[in-house]
Amino acid sequence: MSRRVLLHVGTPKTGTSYLQEVLFQNRERLLEQGVNYPADRFDAHFLAALDLMRLPWGGLEQEAVGAWDRLAETVREHDGISIISHEILATASRTQVERALSSLGHEPDGSGAEVHLIVSARDLVRQIPAEWQENVKHRAKFRFSRFLDLIRDPERSDRVGSWFWGVQEIPDILARWGATIPPERIHIVTVPRPGGAPEVLWQRFSAAFGLDDLDLDLGADRANVSLGVPETALVRRINRAAAGDLRAHHYRYLVRELLAHRTLSARTDSPRLALPPDQFDWIAELTEEWIAELADKKYDVVGDLADLRGTRPKAEKWSDPDRPSERQVASAAVDALRTLLVESVQRENELDRLRGEIDDLQRELAEARVSRTRRSMERTVQRLESSRSGSKVLGAYRTVRGRNSRPA
Repeated sequence: MSRRVLLHVGTPKTGTSYLQEVLFQNRERLLEQGVNYPADRFDAHFLAALDLMRLPWGGLEQEAVGAWDRLAETVREHDGISIISHEILATASRTQVERALSSLGHEPDGSGAEVHLIVSARDLVRQIPAEWQENVKHRAKFRFSRFLDLIRDPERSDRVGSWFWGVQEIPDILARWGATIPPERIHIVTVPRPGGAPEVLWQRFSAAFGLDDLDLDLGADRANVSLGVPETALVRRINRAAAGDLRAHHYRYLVRELLAHRTLSARTDSPRLALPPDQFDWIAELTEEWIAELADKKYDVVGDLADLRGTRPKAEKWSDPDRPSERQVASAAVDALRTLLVESVQRENELDRLRGEIDDLQRELAEARVSRTRRSMERTVQRLESSRSGSKVLGAYRTVRGRNSRPA
């Protein structure tokens, strides 16, 4: 059984994609140094989280069946340190948390595996627009203003608001996941404030996970990239016009990966998505309540809880994603159309290549059949000629065939 389990349960948009890419790319190096990151594919922990929480996710939930139990078994079998990381685990219910911890060898009385809970957190000023954008990249059609209304609903009656606070309300996440874990084993990694050096976040992750002294390749290039205002508006319009006509795997590749991540995210000169200035005050008030509660719990903080205080947006720089510049949206649409045309040509070229291979294989098969028939006939003639009765039959056949042959 693992002596120690480092369980990172979120939150989204806090550098988790980069962290998971580093862990995945270095899993063999980590194992050589006694650290187990059990994953046979990059999204292995995502599938395990879907399985644990029985979440529907574009058909992937079928592929995920049994994934959590397999992951937990791998952790239990490792005699050392094991790491689990995925941000959607943040929204697990108390029952699901209990099942997860038990399957990893955790016992509420302190016996069993030594589980450390890790939560990475970023200020709501940046998290709120980022979460709306993630919704848009997963087929959402509603405006930013509608999203703000949904997350401000005190009843949290809508799925969107319920999910948002499930993965973003830091005190509640820690209360659900940390109910039976000592506070000294609960670690909060704060994302540096805007303008901080990019390597600081990795340094904090590294400290929380105990990776400081390990020889790791940090050249991972996977990141959950962000879009500007016109690009997000374009994807939302695509959702309204075509998302219903695309199967989940087609949407995932064509819209989210090809257009959003590979194409539109490269347009860095566009206005950045940001919180409306008139929303700042209620967020600042809520943040202060969180900071006071977290400080009182005596959790281990890697960074500074003050990082959770967002910067007030400047009204003169704010761009409304519900009313974007149509010229900028049109420019983004041209880039998207060009990408789709190139992709179409590449796919057609690949089809032509495959058709050519099929034609070649069919010709080879036909030639092989003719050759096999000819060889079979030759062997039959040889067998007939080798016996007296066979020679008579063969002679009779040749005489009849000669009589029936027409002269040229």
